[in-house]
Amino acid sequence: MFQRRRETQRKIDGSHVSVRMSAGRVCEGAGWFSWWGFSPARNLLSLGPVKSDGEMNVLLVGSGDPRHILKTIADSPVEENLHMWVIESSMDVVARQLLLLYVTLMPQEKMGINEKTEVFLELFGNTEIRSQTEETLRRAASQLILSVTEIMEDPINTCLNTTLLKFKERDELARILKLWIQPAGSSPVIMSKAWDYRVRQHLGTRYDSKKGCFDWDLTMKLHEKGCGVISKQQYVQWRGKGLAFEMREGIYQTTNPTLLSTRVFNKKGDKVGIQGYWGDIVSSPYLSFGIESDDKKLLKTQNGQHLHTAQDISFANLQELFRCLSSRRRYLTTSHSDTEAEEAPTLSQQKSLNDLMHLSGVSVTFLPLDSLQKLPQKQKYRHYFNSIYFSASCVHQLDPMMGQIAAPDAVLVVELAKYILDLNKEQEAGFAETVANLALKAGFEPWCERASDGASDGASDGASDGCSDGVHAVFVQQKK
Repeated sequence: MFQRRRETQRKIDGSHVSVRMSAGRVCEGAGWFSWWGFSPARNLLSLGPVKSDGEMNVLLVGSGDPRHILKTIADSPVEENLHMWVIESSMDVVARQLLLLYVTLMPQEKMGINEKTEVFLELFGNTEIRSQTEETLRRAASQLILSVTEIMEDPINTCLNTTLLKFKERDELARILKLWIQPAGSSPVIMSKAWDYRVRQHLGTRYDSKKGCFDWDLTMKLHEKGCGVISKQQYVQWRGKGLAFEMREGIYQTTNPTLLSTRVFNKKGDKVGIQGYWGDIVSSPYLSFGIESDDKKLLKTQNGQHLHTAQDISFANLQELFRCLSSRRRYLTTSHSDTEAEEAPTLSQQKSLNDLMHLSGVSVTFLPLDSLQKLPQKQKYRHYFNSIYFSASCVHQLDPMMGQIAAPDAVLVVELAKYILDLNKEQEAGFAETVANLALKAGFEPWCERASDGASDGASDGASDGCSDGVHAVFVQQKK
């Protein structure tokens, strides 16, 4: 029924993100840039038998969005020092992560929790946004530019730490952020056309019956995988226009520039960069925050129909995350002590990031794009990370050297291909098998909560889910 598209190898460099499947296959619907993940937000420290000693280091490789960062911080004890280390596959994704963290850290006196949630979701999952959201975006981008262009040993806000990025990466980051603050209409890309191009490219001869294709993917794939909260109306609108979240009767007509990027094509031996929308057009941004909830009332059904949609659940989950994060807020009486006065940041920097919330005991540090293979060579990172997370798009980077940066009782969490809809069941199973083989070569073996005598009751549903439903594979280091 479905025509197989010609599949090509996609390299990971500064402008490409690939999803390399078990047989070397690539999913075109998943896109080249990971604007959001293919799994729900999880507290990574609840997946597997992670042992806390009051200071935890978590490495995320290719997570695509800050869902796991927010969930892990929100669910961790306030007295615990939590250090999140992030490696992405492109600076475009890093820029988006910084923006979404910036919005998250805006204090309530500057932006109420309802407005913050709306702005976050619009920027996160909509190709077009309201003018009010664009104003917030431009203000945030302007202030982020200041933080990434100034050379400092320590970040003004530890949750937005870009000090370890290479100079050329900071320059690229600043270039991307500057594109976001250009006047509306100055972009040569019309988002609606860029989105439609991706849909046509993906569906091919099925384009004329696209609504039937959308309905099939929803009912026969997402709903069959347990995502019944994703409503047909919302999903079809997102597949058709790229609008996942419409929370007010505002006018959604301003391009969301954070979802534009440049893909490099090889034309007659020459590399040509084309700007457009190169992200997911099949699985949806609902997966990150909208298909699971600790509040079971949000998952209730009546006559077989869900009473709440994935948008409702996304909104409620983010609000709860923002409330939990606010409880970790640390108020600064002064940015630096007198002994550090000579090294104090400029006034513009203080205004740009010190106005944001500082979360007690929390840091989020972005590492260079190519740093994964270099971490084992640095003494600091030897047996350092308590939890290591790999997204489905970066699994091929999981190699034996990972054992050298894993702490003695480290847990390895790998996102599987359950929600990558272009794969059939055999390919999905093949991908899981490949993940298990790669983990084994890296010195890790499968872990399941039910088989662990020491598993605690607090190890959340996510731990058992990762073991049983194909969303995440959880591994522990092999016993020597």
